[in-house]
Amino acid sequence: MIRLLVVDPERKQEAFWRGLDCFNCGQFFTCHEVLEEIWLQERESEKPFYQGLIQVAAGFHHLIEKRNPPGALSLLRAGAEKLRRYPPDSHGIDLTGLLGQLVPWLEHLQQGLAADDLPLPTIRPAR
Repeated sequence: MIRLLVVDPERKQEAFWRGLDCFNCGQFFTCHEVLEEIWLQERESEKPFYQGLIQVAAGFHHLIEKRNPPGALSLLRAGAEKLRRYPPDSHGIDLTGLLGQLVPWLEHLQQGLAADDLPLPTIRPAR
């Protein structure tokens, strides 16, 4: 487990983008761990945003590493639902783009279909 002390805004921002880099490289468990360190220290009003990202990362970890589609579907649904509450460019990321990339994954998992042909989502900076 990675333990970071994210106390100042600069360190928090560095940890945030490091977590997103892990997500974009398919290191979903590490992404979860890095973002969880921020979540643990965040204000209550911001916690659902980080929890949503963590749940999405954990969902892909469950799908790819643990081969647990039902668990993945549950986590992806919960994470997407939390993230939908935020503006499209919240926290400097393209939230609309991420949520759009999750749609085919959710559809495939809901229908019990293999999603091997779908590209993994990426989290990009907002424009």
